[in-house]
Amino acid sequence: MPLSRVSPQQYQQQLDRKAERIREQFADLDAPELEVHSSPPLAFRMRAEFRIWHEGDDLFYAMFRPDDPKTPVRTDHFPIAHERIQKAMGALLDALRPNAQLRRKLFQVEFLASLSGELLITLIYHRALDDHWQQAASILADELGALIIGRSRKQKLVLSRDYIIETLPLASASYHYRQYEQGFTQPNARVNIQMINWACAATQDCGGGDLLELYCGNGNFTLPLAKHYREVIATEVAKSSIRAALHNCELNRVENVRFIRLAAEEVCEALDGVRVFRRLKDLPRALADYNFSTVFVDPPRAGLDPSTEQLVQRFDNILYISCNPQTLHSNLLRITRTHRLQKLAIFDQFPYTDHIECGALLTRRR
Repeated sequence: MPLSRVSPQQYQQQLDRKAERIREQFADLDAPELEVHSSPPLAFRMRAEFRIWHEGDDLFYAMFRPDDPKTPVRTDHFPIAHERIQKAMGALLDALRPNAQLRRKLFQVEFLASLSGELLITLIYHRALDDHWQQAASILADELGALIIGRSRKQKLVLSRDYIIETLPLASASYHYRQYEQGFTQPNARVNIQMINWACAATQDCGGGDLLELYCGNGNFTLPLAKHYREVIATEVAKSSIRAALHNCELNRVENVRFIRLAAEEVCEALDGVRVFRRLKDLPRALADYNFSTVFVDPPRAGLDPSTEQLVQRFDNILYISCNPQTLHSNLLRITRTHRLQKLAIFDQFPYTDHIECGALLTRRR
């Protein structure tokens, strides 16, 4: 996103245009009144990455325009990043410039911050890292009050730990999340809080019972939603996400959630008894014997494939979080043959871009 598009004075107008676009797009689904959730206009991104550009004795952060990917754009300020990242950017460069051990063949820096105040910085190199680098990086970590990781080809040096702890103050309680370096996390923490609160409120009247969640990630939605259900079965294919989800479940003392590494199509096979999965052996009963009143999906940009579309239509209540309104609309054109769209919301995760996150609640037609 070009920083020239960052204009806090015009933020509300940009969000209004997004909202109007969604209203028009979903009008053919007899959509309810659209709920609009805004972002802070500045300092909203919890992640940022930059190329490091070397010019003589100087070095600076660089970004690249899509239409000119070879010309670096010097980036001295990044106002959409969280304050913790903005503060660290200048301090990091000041520490790198006179330090040959830390700056040599450094080509990229990645930042991951939390609302709770932690910061993880990954320094990526075009050379092997040794004990001398590790000693210099340890001093840097103390100076910045940050966690430092060094990466190069086939090498990862973790000085302390490779994750931060995020704390989200939700409407019901505060939840703590272990967020791993280079793992997926929601980029806009304050909007993420609104998304979780909306999901919890939307499902309060869904009849309790059990919850089946597909694409659960690190348990971002899973753990707060668990309060509203007797038992939760949450599935995900990425091993790193399952590892984080298990830690987060323990961290928050949530005892009614089971995380299973299954793809969406495998869930369908397990429910129908087509295949027996060893990964389900620790469940107290067969997947088909749970009383699932609700299914929750948060798929990638491609949306739900045809088999998963058919799977979710088995359930009385469908909660759908989408990062792509086009694929959401396409899915809902078919899902609304059996279910009615009860709630529709947008969440502005990415201000000053065309992207928008959506939430939909559907209930079975009677």
